[in-house]
Amino acid sequence: PRASRGSRGRVNVEGILVVDKPGGMTSHDVVSAARRALNTRKIGHAGTLDPMATGVLVLGVGRATRMLGYIAGHDKVYETTIVLGVATVTDDAEGDITSESDASGVSDEAIDLAVATLSGRIDQVPSSVSAVKVDGKRAYARVRAGEEVVLKSRAVTVSSFEIKSRERIGARITLEARVECSTGTYVRALARDLGATLGTGGHLAKLRRTRVGGFTLDSAVSIGDIREDALTSMSSAASEAFPVLHLTAEEALDAVHGRVVQWKGGDNDDVHALLDPDGLIVALGQRGAIGTRLLAVLGSVPS
Repeated sequence: PRASRGSRGRVNVEGILVVDKPGGMTSHDVVSAARRALNTRKIGHAGTLDPMATGVLVLGVGRATRMLGYIAGHDKVYETTIVLGVATVTDDAEGDITSESDASGVSDEAIDLAVATLSGRIDQVPSSVSAVKVDGKRAYARVRAGEEVVLKSRAVTVSSFEIKSRERIGARITLEARVECSTGTYVRALARDLGATLGTGGHLAKLRRTRVGGFTLDSAVSIGDIREDALTSMSSAASEAFPVLHLTAEEALDAVHGRVVQWKGGDNDDVHALLDPDGLIVALGQRGAIGTRLLAVLGSVPS
């Protein structure tokens, strides 16, 4: 990470910061804490976590905020607890109960079959209290205002939905599961749909995100440990998060100025990190019709 003194004494730092978000905080709360700790305003996050959820929240600081939309598009991994036998208005433990039923008669085989139907490429209806916008307003805001919200289904990919353990207590079944999924997948909706498929109702009791792309809990810091030396440089973070294209000095200068450079990534249409001969990040780009299509310019013009 780099830092310089900006106007009004504010420090200009940049880089990627992985935070282990605690429960009870919103993602915006974490951003606010990072702004105070780093004494800078330009910070954003890649992919919201609900207040009840914990785990990996990727923050971009300074120019690294330009990377966040592309990092957010990466697959994610969650450790989750699902309760069968109780449905809630929010599809998680924080919402009011809408129905209860006896799940004790549901067999392990039935659970496994239901999980299989919710794996792979599926159409999923997001939770009505999600952040999906409906006519310019967040769905959860409409629900809280008393409106009835019905969202359209969307195609998502659940690469892995693995039940790690099962506990039967009375009329309830508690499942510990690991979910690997594409961006845009709502794990709360998986819990809801699993309960609906089994006819018992279901909700999400706990959620912990353990990975966003290549960013894992191993590199995450707690809220109290946010400081400048915890940041990963844009160059290192981009090299870990994306395939790399190496540019010549002339190509790097062209990219900084927004000019088209040769595509060197073969047939791969993924977002790539474009590095100069010194290994410093210049831009993010992908294959275009006439060369490399620049998505986000991250380097600066040499002085």
